[in-house]
Amino acid sequence: MATDRSELTSYEFRQLRARILAETDVCIVCGHGAADAVDHVIPVSKGGARKDPANLAPIHGVAGCPVCLRKCNSEKGNRPLAEVVQLHTSVDWFAGPP
Repeated sequence: MATDRSELTSYEFRQLRARILAETDVCIVCGHGAADAVDHVIPVSKGGARKDPANLAPIHGVAGCPVCLRKCNSEKGNRPLAEVVQLHTSVDWFAGPP
């Protein structure tokens, strides 16, 4: 399966990636911080836009999540986000201190 992935190394995509990660580093799959990559919410293979900021979100890349140890990007693959088993915890980590 040969796909053109050259956009991942283009200057434009790297700038877009940096901008998205500067806004938030919370992974779209597990919900933990320290995401080091961005991924397409709707995969390009399923019709998603390659460089649309609305279709890109932070995700843990090759190194995986330092908290839950999931390989978020590998688990997501080319499936839409709705088909990925997301992590649900009993603590709302985004609410801040009580």
